[in-house]
Amino acid sequence: MSKKTPLVSMLALAGVAVFASQAAHAQVIKIDGSSTVYPITEAVAEEFQKAKKNAIKVTVGISGTGGGFKKFCRDETDLSNASRPITKKEMEDCKAAGVEYVEMPVAFDALTVVINPKNTFLKEATVAELKTMWEPAAQGKVTKWNQINPAWPDQPIKLFGAGADSGTFEYFTEAIVGKAKSSRGDYTASEDDNVLVQGVSRDVNAIGYFGYAYYAENTGKLKALPIVPPKGGAAVGPSEDAVIKGTYQPLSRPIFVYVKAKSLQKPEVQEFIEFYMKNASKLTKEVKYVPLPAAAYTGNLEHVKKKKYGTVFGGQNEVGITIEDLMKREAKM
Repeated sequence: MSKKTPLVSMLALAGVAVFASQAAHAQVIKIDGSSTVYPITEAVAEEFQKAKKNAIKVTVGISGTGGGFKKFCRDETDLSNASRPITKKEMEDCKAAGVEYVEMPVAFDALTVVINPKNTFLKEATVAELKTMWEPAAQGKVTKWNQINPAWPDQPIKLFGAGADSGTFEYFTEAIVGKAKSSRGDYTASEDDNVLVQGVSRDVNAIGYFGYAYYAENTGKLKALPIVPPKGGAAVGPSEDAVIKGTYQPLSRPIFVYVKAKSLQKPEVQEFIEFYMKNASKLTKEVKYVPLPAAAYTGNLEHVKKKKYGTVFGGQNEVGITIEDLMKREAKM
């Protein structure tokens, strides 16, 4: 009998291990998407995992808004971070896969154009100048600063920007060039904003763009470029105050998380969403984005409760939307 006991114990332990493994597997929340939204969601995930004593694991990837939606619509993730609203094509892909979702605005970003701190000639830029720099017609032709503005030096431009799967790429090209995804291709592109930070910080002739949080983390390595609004007037730099007042145009934008309706049936996802919305304002501010009014976060939870699926943007990105505009639209959801 004593000889059998170890085997029985081992089998029992193996059974417990399998059960524990299955339980652990069931307690993983998968998130992917925008590198812009990543700092907020990652901060929330860290705090949530601490609160749950790591009983629930939250993974957060950065494959870009477009890359994240591809996974989301293939039913591979529970939440998708997005630096622009879901597109018509992505809505169709999700519908074809039977994926329903709740759209949740979580903050406002001041998409930031950055230059090297040693750049002494560039004090501000107009939308027209940025367009000349980034439009498809510039590829291989506009390669020096003085080709954009004769007052600027006869030096090579080194461009750094978001990759094609990035919502930031789509928003920037629509806001600056006038058409989403319309850009020159001869620049250093990445969905990882830290790669762009390093690139601009190492070259005096570099210029790039990404979400404000990455600039705020690296103010010693980078300089934010004030932008002259499309309607004219004094150039405005990115800041919380400028976003709230609606004066940092056209590069202020709402950023989102999308949660899958099916995933909301899992208690751990429900808990995570509630934790996210209750802590979003504080953590958004900590990572240097602009929090939304409290009503936005309670409204998101109401939409979950009432199963209000879909988007208030109709598959279209919109340039120039303010926090006030967003709140009015969300209230009609």
